[in-house]
Amino acid sequence: MGTPEFAVSSLDMLVRNEYDVVGVITAPDKPAGRGKKLNESAVKKYAIKNNLFLLQPTNLKDPEFQSELKALNADLQIVVAFRMLPESVWNMPEYGTFNLHASLLPQYRGAAPINWAIINGEKETGVTTFFLNHQIDTGSIILQEKIAIETNETAGSLHDKLQILGAELIKKTVDLISEGKHQTIKQDKLNQDALKAAPKLFKTDCLIDWSKPAISIHNHIHGLSPYPAAFSELTSPDGTKYPLKIFKVQFDELKISTKTGSIITNQKNHLKVQTANGSLSLLEVQLAGKRKMNIEDFLRGFRLNNDWMLA
Repeated sequence: MGTPEFAVSSLDMLVRNEYDVVGVITAPDKPAGRGKKLNESAVKKYAIKNNLFLLQPTNLKDPEFQSELKALNADLQIVVAFRMLPESVWNMPEYGTFNLHASLLPQYRGAAPINWAIINGEKETGVTTFFLNHQIDTGSIILQEKIAIETNETAGSLHDKLQILGAELIKKTVDLISEGKHQTIKQDKLNQDALKAAPKLFKTDCLIDWSKPAISIHNHIHGLSPYPAAFSELTSPDGTKYPLKIFKVQFDELKISTKTGSIITNQKNHLKVQTANGSLSLLEVQLAGKRKMNIEDFLRGFRLNNDWMLA
């Protein structure tokens, strides 16, 4: 059970290793784009390409769907980036249902664990498999695998690493369960001091506060890159504002001004912004209505000087 690209690697791992995948459950097609053309999930596209039996329920409690699911007679159900299941679904198979979560539970329960781990400046994260129960992301842990978070990691690059690591953990977990060798540990038995959550991200979470320390802003920008993307507003001396998404930055110890949000540029290959304790160099940006571009291309097409501000 899954929907986005993150889930495809796990499904592919099972198919390539010749596990008996009796069915795939994914989200219904959704209209997307200006033409509102129905968009198929990444998991659906993979299932069709590999001739896998597919279900796309709109209501997981629907008796007809549950009857179809039960008829598959699955021994085990696996969830990767799907939605919350009712007990009548997760409790259906003989060996239960386990989920893959992109964090080291119990830390970062919630919808956006990859983003929040980087935003909060974590040095490591990982993936966890756990059995589902009545509360989201709280079930007994089966296996975990750790990975370091690099200094200039983005949510996008970490997503791709965890997608591969997660698929490998899925295989290990299935093997242990099928061999009857798996052991679990309840999350409340682990150290739960200062638990950090990973709630869904909203636009208000993406606005950059240049009065914060450089490291905090760096992590904020990279933790939201490439999606949903941190943003600010370029303000000209006459007060005209230009929304600007920022995807990558680099530390610069130079203090360019006493006023946070001040910029300095040579109009060729650098654009620095003052923070609370130094400056950051912008590396990859996107003006509203334009394509994403590196700072050299941006400065070539957008004229500004050191009287401009970011706020």
